[in-house]
Amino acid sequence: MEHTGPRGVIAAIATPIDPDGVPDYGRAVALARLLLSHGCDGLNVLGTTGEATSFSRQQREAVMNAYRDAGLPLGKLMVGTGAAAVADAVALTRHAAELGFGGALLLPPFYYKGVPEDGLFAYVERIVTATATVPVPLYLYHNPSLTGVGWRVELVRRLLDAFGTRLRGLKDASGDLDYARSIASIAHGFDVFPTSEVALLEAREGRFAGCISATANLNADLCARAYHGGDAAALDQAMTIRNLFEGRPLVAGIKAMLAYCLGDPAWNRVLPPLSPFTATDRAAVISGYDAVRSLRVA
Repeated sequence: MEHTGPRGVIAAIATPIDPDGVPDYGRAVALARLLLSHGCDGLNVLGTTGEATSFSRQQREAVMNAYRDAGLPLGKLMVGTGAAAVADAVALTRHAAELGFGGALLLPPFYYKGVPEDGLFAYVERIVTATATVPVPLYLYHNPSLTGVGWRVELVRRLLDAFGTRLRGLKDASGDLDYARSIASIAHGFDVFPTSEVALLEAREGRFAGCISATANLNADLCARAYHGGDAAALDQAMTIRNLFEGRPLVAGIKAMLAYCLGDPAWNRVLPPLSPFTATDRAAVISGYDAVRSLRVA
């Protein structure tokens, strides 16, 4: 099976939860369809915004199955398969490969801190070996503020030298564009996705492959105008929406705004250890969001 990875405007899609704390597959599929029809070139399923590490392996596989069963274009979807336990990461990545997802996004094993890079190399090596017969493209996920473990430039270079095109790219949630640029310069065709929409104009110039953003759940149409049309005014509005969440809990905030925009309070649910957005934060973000949306970008 041949896999091709997504590029462009990619939403780190939120995962809806039912009253029992189980993924709500119907709402998940509906949001995926909405985003893909309103500006998203692809989706990052079961990432940080998707609360992946709060779900069991079986629940994560069931979410993947739901997207497949709904007939969504899996080649445009990158799914988070990293885990603290290498056996879980292997199983999730193999499952994504067998279903036909466009890529598997690998958090490093995040419990132990200060581990030698040989250990991180071995983690990726096991996943590469286990999926050799169904070679889903692998993307590294660099989010050191949450994981406490990062993919250093030298290690990424070493992994590329060892595994070649199996390692397709990296999502950078560090906010350090200099780091993202350094990674992008390692090899031609290695796809780097910063998480901030601010990188979209550089992506248009070819430096990055796009962006993978939590706030693209809410501003994908503006992001698409910026990325595909070079619309600086649309990018400014997209960034204004992103900046509404500065200093506020991002995942809970995205879900609160989805509840508001979709008129569906069920979207407010988050899994422990996260807590729902406060009423004060919700009112402030809604006010700012409505102010942006009252403007019209030609």
